[in-house]
Amino acid sequence: MGNSMKTLSYECGTRSPALINKTIGDSFDEIAVKMNDHTAVVSRHEGVRLSYGELRERSDQLAAGLLASGLEPGDRIGIWSHTNIVWLLMQLATAKAGLILVNINPAYRTSELEHALNLVGCRAIVTMVRYRSSEYLNMLRELGKARLPKLETIWWIDEADAREELGAQRFSDLFRLAPAGNTLLDDVRHTVRPDDPVNIQFTSGTTGLPKAATLSHRNILNNGYFVGECMKLTHADRVCVPVPMYHCFGMVMGNLASLTHGSTIVYPSVRFEAEAVLEAVQAEKCTALLGVPTMFIAALNHPRFATFDTSSLRTGIMAGSPCPIEIMRRVVDEMHLSEITIAYGMTETSPVSCQSMTDTPLDKRVTTVGQVLPHLEIKIVDQMSGETVERGQSGELCTRGYSVMLGYWNQDDRTKEAIDAEGWMHTGDLATMDSAGYVNIVGRIKDMVIRGGENLYPREIEEFLYTCPGVLDVQVVGVPDKHFGEELCAWIVTKPEAFLDEDTVRAFCNGRIAHYKVPKYIRFVDSFPTTVTGKIQKYLIRQIMSDELDLKEQQTA
Repeated sequence: MGNSMKTLSYECGTRSPALINKTIGDSFDEIAVKMNDHTAVVSRHEGVRLSYGELRERSDQLAAGLLASGLEPGDRIGIWSHTNIVWLLMQLATAKAGLILVNINPAYRTSELEHALNLVGCRAIVTMVRYRSSEYLNMLRELGKARLPKLETIWWIDEADAREELGAQRFSDLFRLAPAGNTLLDDVRHTVRPDDPVNIQFTSGTTGLPKAATLSHRNILNNGYFVGECMKLTHADRVCVPVPMYHCFGMVMGNLASLTHGSTIVYPSVRFEAEAVLEAVQAEKCTALLGVPTMFIAALNHPRFATFDTSSLRTGIMAGSPCPIEIMRRVVDEMHLSEITIAYGMTETSPVSCQSMTDTPLDKRVTTVGQVLPHLEIKIVDQMSGETVERGQSGELCTRGYSVMLGYWNQDDRTKEAIDAEGWMHTGDLATMDSAGYVNIVGRIKDMVIRGGENLYPREIEEFLYTCPGVLDVQVVGVPDKHFGEELCAWIVTKPEAFLDEDTVRAFCNGRIAHYKVPKYIRFVDSFPTTVTGKIQKYLIRQIMSDELDLKEQQTA
């Protein structure tokens, strides 16, 4: 029995160190007392630096102010903002006050905003007034009470040219609301439990309206801690966080991974800018850098990359979408990230299930997403039978343990579709597991291309095309085809100095990969459609190509 079990694609993480059985507020305060004078956060674009002691004091004030405003434990409060100190303060203050922070994507427009706020019943929201062409306050005013019946209060984040905003209150006033002594906050904090919901994030579904993944203190506090452990973070580390706060990457893998280890968080800019990242790494002597592959590509290919000193870098995380092997090699060699890790996860699992370590062999770091994290289980199952497949075979990756969300808010039916009766979260990702437990994500179930009965995995073809001279970035999708059901299409971004055409790419493919893996359609583009977090929206590429080629979805048997 034991030997046959070893051949199955199942792994259970270690049981040490122990899970943190505390709330985010209590855990942070314990560390803040020890690290009182140590720098907790640097926001370069705001010119703000706070020590752990200052961050604790201000988050307590804000928590007390939120409660004094009339909000009660369990109430939902939205935050609609790019990266700033307010975001971090809200993350800590809501956790201390027993409130549920609702992350609103800054790219949302009125219809998405209306859906999100009403689905979870937000009583209040903290918002930027505007950013570039986005008029956040105006969008809230446009919706009004009639379309947002549960929203009672809007706090706007004060700006340098602050003026009174009709129908809204200044965020800074919340600090003045805090009663002397903070007895209200003390009373509430005793009632907050690790399993209470603390955060709601909307999953960026490619079809249908976003679902509201509800996460507990236990979920995200522990996940942040173990992600930090994989990077071997300590109080000596300075973590550059250019990924957005409203996403797990920023608020869990950035903020909580750092704060649970007494590290310093560095925000380089309000939104990702390659030059701001390079400047922050050099000026703040950052030792860790987080990002999706497109961010690392942008930094490496910045015209002035060679003029910046990135020698302080040691570790970090590349996640969010598959990491091209060639890019990973450049990150290690040219950015000095010899101990960079790869992480895999999803919002519904807080987010990370698998991660490589700082000492994982490079070949495993560039070809896998690492191994299961402590206190979690993973398995790979046949999509039809649900049975665990043998090692090396592909199937759907499932995960179980402390990291699995409480559920989708007010959507029990959707929760049951995602989490089975035994507590396994079905990720929708196709994966394989090797004999040592390393997991390789081969694609999304919905991204898999079936060409004339052959199962083709875009990730495999992308990795091959990255080795073609002149290719900087590439995405492969399936498009409808009358004869084969689906055909392959590649979108390619070329290197600045390179000249490529379709014939050159096809010639490179011939004899190197099977003929049916050579894309039928090849297009050269400047960029790919992405979400604000940098995830490639393959469904949009598919849609654009289908429209351009006048291809209709084929009926399959």
